[in-house]
Parts: sequence; structure tokens; C-alpha cells
Amino acid sequence: MNFSCRRASSWCLIVIATLASLSPLSSARSQAAGTPQKIAATPASPTSTDPTAPTKRMIGGDVAPVRGTVLPKSVQQGALVIGRTHQAATVEFGGRMLRVSPNGLFVFGVDRDEKGPLVVNIKQPGTTILPHRIEVRPRDWPIERVNGAPPKTVNPPPDIAQRIAREQALIVASRKRDDAREDFAQRFVWPVQGRISGRFGNQRIYDGTPKSPHGGMDIAAPNGTAVKSPAGGIVIFAAKDLYLTGGTVLIDHGAGVSSNFLHLSRVDVKVGDRVEQGQIIAAVGATGRATGPHLHWGMHCNGVRVDPLLVLELGK
Repeated sequence: MNFSCRRASSWCLIVIATLASLSPLSSARSQAAGTPQKIAATPASPTSTDPTAPTKRMIGGDVAPVRGTVLPKSVQQGALVIGRTHQAATVEFGGRMLRVSPNGLFVFGVDRDEKGPLVVNIKQPGTTILPHRIEVRPRDWPIERVNGAPPKTVNPPPDIAQRIAREQALIVASRKRDDAREDFAQRFVWPVQGRISGRFGNQRIYDGTPKSPHGGMDIAAPNGTAVKSPAGGIVIFAAKDLYLTGGTVLIDHGAGVSSNFLHLSRVDVKVGDRVEQGQIIAAVGATGRATGPHLHWGMHCNGVRVDPLLVLELGK
């Protein structure tokens, strides 16, 4: 009798201990089966193992994560914005569905004249569409006067204007590529070292004739200076003698982000080449509509011109 009682007591203790150990698991399963819990909008810890935690600091100040999405609170006109969310999310901006990479990255450009606020609509699995608002900080756009450009490049005759239109159409068509590569997420480096002789967005006046705002950044450097790719990518356009831009190379960095390099004296790559960051792709020149040797470096994101100088600041 005493032995049976002792054995029964032992079994009771085992059962109680087992039930106690299962209680947290049952609670966790119950929470998982219920309504998803809202994640507090606080910056991710640098040591977080959350797969949606940012790998770099985004442009525009402190990040504002909402339900695992990371976007800047504000950006400047002409910025390239890199966001991060669930890899299975859908992201819409400006009436366009953005590509979301396997790592949850997406990217878009902010137009030079954008007033804001921007609205990015994101739908993650199991959620409704959540709008994310981003304020746009305005910039000053000084006037740049350029004198001494070849007259036919400032006011081209009809036959030359037709040639320019054909060449520009080829460039626009080459930018339609949009694939899953994440070269755009690299920290970009300067393609050439030198003084900035022309800034993105400034109004250009050539020999008294107003033209469209400057679409890139000009870097003064001696003729023949090696031009290096600022990030990895695929060469999508290469030509040695376009009328306005002279020697011209375009590199696609994935997800609709591309760089263009103009007025080159030499082109060292061809369409389809894979280039890595720091690889020599061309040489500085003064071809096309140019008054002296320099590199024009421009960037586009799905049809929107962005400022390369701001791209260089990403991740700092």
C-alpha cells in the first residue's frame, strides 16, 4: 500500500511538471493562431536578429519602422529612397508596383520638383494595405550659366534635332530593364575624383538660351582620366559618338536604378558586360555638348532622375 501511494505521488509530480512546461508553448500557439500583434514603431536594435532590420542607415534622418517596414521619415528632392519590408509584401508608389527583392528591399526616386508628402502603400501577408507617409524637404536650385558650347548643340538645326531625338529614344529604351539584382543597395563610390563643376537640378542657361535643369553631377578631371563604376551592374548602353553626350555608357544596378556617364573620350565596355564596383569602364573626355573635359554622372530610378551626390551619402 505504501509503495503504491509513493508511486502514485511520483506520477502526479511528473504530470504536473509536464503540464507546467507546456503552458508557455500552448500560449504562444494560441497567440500565433489569433489576430497578428502590432509591432511598436521603434527603431530596430543594432543587434536584432529580425530579418527585416535595416542593414544600413537610410537617407533622410531617423528611420521609422512600422510592422517590420523601414522607410525614412523625410527625404530631399532628388533622393534615391531604399526601403525594406517583408519579402512577400506588395509595395506601390506613384501608381507603380515596385519590385521587392528576396531580402525585402525596394527602391524609388524622388523627383527634383516633388513637393510631397509621399505615400508608399505596403501590404504584407495577413495585413491590409498600410500607407506610409514621407515628408519631402525642398532644396534651392541656383542658375548655372554655361558659355562657349558648340552653337549647333545649343540650338540644333532640324536634321540634327532628329538625330538627337533618335539617340535619346535609344537611351530611354535601354532604361526599361527592371530585374531582381540588388547592386543598387551597395554603398556607391565616386567614379572619378575631382571638383564638382555642375550640380544636379540647377537650371542651365547655355549662351543665354534657357535649357532644362541639369540631370546629373559634373566632375572636372583631366582628359583621359579613368572612369570607374560606382557600383556593380550590367552595361545596358555603350556608344562612342552621340551628338549631345558624346561617348556614353549606361549601367543598370537592378530594380530600375541606372547610372549614365557622358562626354567620354574612350569607352572600355560593351552592352551585356557585367561590371563590378571600381572597375574601369571608360575615360574622361569633352565630347558632345561640353566646354572642357569632365565627367557627367547622372542617375535614374524607373524614369525619375535622382542626384548622385545624395546617393553617395546613403548609408553614412
